[in-house]
Amino acid sequence: MPITIPKTRRDLSADSLLRTLRDGFEQIPDHRPQPDIPLRDALLSGFALFSLKDPSLLAFDARREDGNLQRLYGIGQVPSDTRMREILDPVDPEQMRPVFNDIFRLLQRGKALEPLVFHEGCYLLALDGTGYFSSPTVHCQSCLEKVHRETGAVTYAHQMLGAVIVHPDSREVLPLAPEPIVKQDGTTKNDCERNAAKRLLRKIRQEHPHLKFIVIEDGLASNAPHIRDLLALNMHFLLGVKPGDHAFLFEQLIAAYDADRVTVLSWKTPHGGLCEISFVHQLPLNESNPDLLVNFLQYAEYDADGEPLKLFTWVTDLMITRDNALYLTRGGRARWKIENETFNTLKNQGYQFEHNFGHGKQNLSVVFAMLMMLAFLVDQTQQLCCPLFRAVWQKFGSKRALWDNLRSHFRHFAFMSMQHLYEVMLCDLAKELPAPQPDTS
Repeated sequence: MPITIPKTRRDLSADSLLRTLRDGFEQIPDHRPQPDIPLRDALLSGFALFSLKDPSLLAFDARREDGNLQRLYGIGQVPSDTRMREILDPVDPEQMRPVFNDIFRLLQRGKALEPLVFHEGCYLLALDGTGYFSSPTVHCQSCLEKVHRETGAVTYAHQMLGAVIVHPDSREVLPLAPEPIVKQDGTTKNDCERNAAKRLLRKIRQEHPHLKFIVIEDGLASNAPHIRDLLALNMHFLLGVKPGDHAFLFEQLIAAYDADRVTVLSWKTPHGGLCEISFVHQLPLNESNPDLLVNFLQYAEYDADGEPLKLFTWVTDLMITRDNALYLTRGGRARWKIENETFNTLKNQGYQFEHNFGHGKQNLSVVFAMLMMLAFLVDQTQQLCCPLFRAVWQKFGSKRALWDNLRSHFRHFAFMSMQHLYEVMLCDLAKELPAPQPDTS
């Protein structure tokens, strides 16, 4: 029975996304007066490394003569692994942010973001930090440094703060450009997640001045300075809180119960347990900031014997009602998608997030992390918008199997486009293809 090949969306297909990347990389100024290999080609090669999910730069280096790199990714000259590191090390990662925005604009024009709207025209924006490099010896000028108290030994590390648009009903997540957590120029003090959040949120508001966001974060973000920053940027918030970190807030909650100000919704589960949502408005966040009033939301589950199973608590500036309380709890719990659907995917599904592809002396580690996140954004965009990509993924059953087969096809056959490659994979047409010819020019 013949397979029907799904149609692709012109501006949101793999080939269109790759053209957008090429154009974006072309705009990044080259730091070398007389480049032997264009910076665009080095950036595209780094992107292709993560797009193909090669396990190392050496594995990618074995592809250098593969004509598919030219035809599919548009790379003119593929640098060796050593040369790629040398070219990319001085690149300012900040100059890569516009490329993320270029892809985001394609999603906006294609109305692909509309299914991800969560509440009253707002998108859920999950923020969280993660580490991706650690070494007792290898380091650069921007590495974070941790001095171990007992031994005096130093551990060097790189971290970044991710920002991802999520939705509780969507498997796909859309990352915005991350913010490196690195030593800032002219300082000797370590950077931290809170300072990175200040920088990142300002940049997001500058890049997307009209988008409505509900920022969702863990309990570390539930502090007065951060909440004031969010309000100043015209961003809503739904932030986790814990009794141990917010004792004054929970004392005010008890007082609100005593004053019969708390609204409680409850219902039985099919197994005889109980679900309960509680909310109250206008509680002071802490004793030091009595003027900063927040709305409190709690979700709890109990088994048939009344023993607690789950408990989640948040503060928000959103108005909570009987009609939207359960929906808002789903939004708060969607924060885990930045950990599971983003960082865990990068670490465990072929992107090799914690592998050291090259550290360099200046920015190389951060540049590779940005290129990896760009590859992830392109993959998520295809997953959200490209029926052909989803059909190939469904055929092979898992992302790992999809990447394995994609690399195998890429290595052994010649293709004219990514669409051509996906169609061959979907319809098992590989035997009809010629082998790729090495580029000997």
